[in-house]
This record gives sequence, C-alpha cells and structure tokens, in this order.
Amino acid sequence: MSEGRPAARRSPGEPWGGVRPFSIKTKLGALVVISVLITTGLSVIAVHTKTELRFITVFSMIATLLITQFVAHSLTSPLDEMNQVARSISYGDYTRRVRENRRDELGDLAQAINVMADELEAQDRQRKELVANVSHELRTPIAGLRAVLENIVDGVTRADPETMRTALKQTERLGRLVETLLDLSRLDNGVVPLRMRRFEVWPYLSGVLKEANMVASARAGIASGSGSHTRADVHLHLDVSPPELTALADPERIHQVVANLIDNAVKHSPPYGRVTVKARRGALPDSLELEVLDEGPGIPKSEWHRVFERFNRGSVTRPHGPGSDGGTGLGLAIARWAVDLHGGRIGVAESDRGCRILVTLPGTPRAGS
Repeated sequence: MSEGRPAARRSPGEPWGGVRPFSIKTKLGALVVISVLITTGLSVIAVHTKTELRFITVFSMIATLLITQFVAHSLTSPLDEMNQVARSISYGDYTRRVRENRRDELGDLAQAINVMADELEAQDRQRKELVANVSHELRTPIAGLRAVLENIVDGVTRADPETMRTALKQTERLGRLVETLLDLSRLDNGVVPLRMRRFEVWPYLSGVLKEANMVASARAGIASGSGSHTRADVHLHLDVSPPELTALADPERIHQVVANLIDNAVKHSPPYGRVTVKARRGALPDSLELEVLDEGPGIPKSEWHRVFERFNRGSVTRPHGPGSDGGTGLGLAIARWAVDLHGGRIGVAESDRGCRILVTLPGTPRAGS
C-alpha cells in the first residue's frame, strides 16, 4: 500500500458514511431537472419578451449540451483512469493505483480496484519469496548430500556407517521439507477434509508429547524438520484443566498444530528449558483453548503479525537453541492453516517470559469444510 493512503478502507460497496450524497443516479436526475428548468425558464422568458421560439430552442439546446458534457466528463474521466490502471495490472504492473477522491459509485469502484491491486501485489511478492525460499531450502540438503556422495565416488571418504548416516540425515531433512510443502499445498487447496470427532484432551495431548519426546530421543543430532523436534534437553510439560476435558475437532489436524507449535517452542528454548502445553475449556460449548509457552527470548511485538507467514524465521538474534538448524519456517504456517480449517484463531499472546501461542477452536466445523 503506497504512502499517504489511509490505513482503514471501506469495504467494497459500502457508501461513505452510509449514504452517497453524490451518487451517479442523483447526478443524472439533477441533469434532467436542470435541463427541464432551463427549457422552462427560457420558454417563460420567450413568452414575456416575445422572442422567437427558434432562438429559445437553440439556447436551450446549447445550455443542455454544455451541462451534459460537463457531467459526462466527470463520469468518463475516472473510468479512463481506471481502464489505464486495469491494463497496467493485467500486464503485471501492480504499483499503480486509482485516485479515491469521489463519493459515488465510481469512488467505490476505484477503492475496489486499489484493494485488488494491493492483494495482487502482495500475492506476487509472496510468490517470488516462495520460489526464492524453496530454492534455498532445497539447495542446502541437496548440496550436502551431493558433497557426501562425490567424496565417496572420488575415493576421498569410504562408505562407512558414519558417512552414510550423514547422507541419511540430509536425505531425511530433504524428505521432511518436501512433505511439509506438500501438506501446505493440500491445506491451501482445501483438499484436506475435516474428520470431526469428540476425544478426551488429556490422553490425546499426552500421546502427542510422548511422541515428540520419542522422536527427539531417536533423532538427537539430526537436523530438525517441521513438527518433530530433536532436542532432548528441553522438558515438555502438560497442563489440562479439568482433567476430564473433551473437545470436538479433527485429531489429525490438531496433532499437526500441537506438534508444530512444540517444535517451534523447543527450537527457541534455552538449554534445559521448559515448554508448557495448556488446554482449557473455551467460552462456547465444545470449544477448546490451547496454549504453548516456552522460555526462550520471545517474539518482538512488531513481528507478531508475521509469525505465521511462510518461511518466516523471525528476526531475533541467535533465536535457536543448541542442535537446531532453524527449521524451514513452514511449521507455524501449517499450524495456522489447520486452525483456519476448523474456523478457529491462532496468534501470539502477551507473556512475561518467552513466547506464548494461543489457539482457540470453536468446536463446530466451519461452513463448507
């Protein structure tokens, strides 16, 4: 959005202040009324001054044409500008905008075009960032795997178990990255259906945490991937109240959310830190509130709105704990998509220490899911 443009916009179709005092219909109606008044006035003048009717007709036509030309110009001029901007957008130039200085239907159209241009510009920027980031993320494990294999082929190193384990680490990281991208693509396209069912929260989350600990123990020292942390020094704590709490959601998708949030919290935890997963009953029936809290450096408030963007790793200095490669920057994006599928909310919340992610699930599937 260019500088100088107001931060708040009216939604398309919403008139200024609820009423359009200068709508196009009003202007056209005023044009008809003025033309009739001019013709009537000139006719009255002709009767009193005994002027010939042909002169009155000519004067009336000239005056009406001048007023019509003025009104037509005020209507077609912004349409010409919108046409030029629309053509520029169709050619890939998303920087141009239409002036929003009218209080009629054309003003609403100008606003809608500018909103569309803003969204297209943002999508184009995200697409370029996606290609660049995916290329970078794929190049790292591929380069490492290639180096290991080239050393074996050239006879620099032997294909011993240690060397093959190094190659396996890079292959596993590459596989996790591809799987993560595939998950995100499925979520984007809406091809992942929700299978809602009721389940007990305590045993379910306890299983998620045990699985995370088992993965950490089995893969300690291997580069981390989304949803599977590899630091065994961080303690995971579960707090569910009341213990008999139940929820209505898709367990597979919620597993994805919790696993990715734990993975992110562990990465940012200090050595031998603590990550707490809390679950509480929400305000609505069957709703659920989940909270994941770590003891890391936290997230600056200026970065809160970017936390769930794809490939965003934050700007915190030395954000990751020992043994972490920083991840792909996709885990939180996938968590947000899974929460959105439920029609819920996810965001960063205020915390005295570390980072606190709060998830709210409504307990009822979103329409159309």
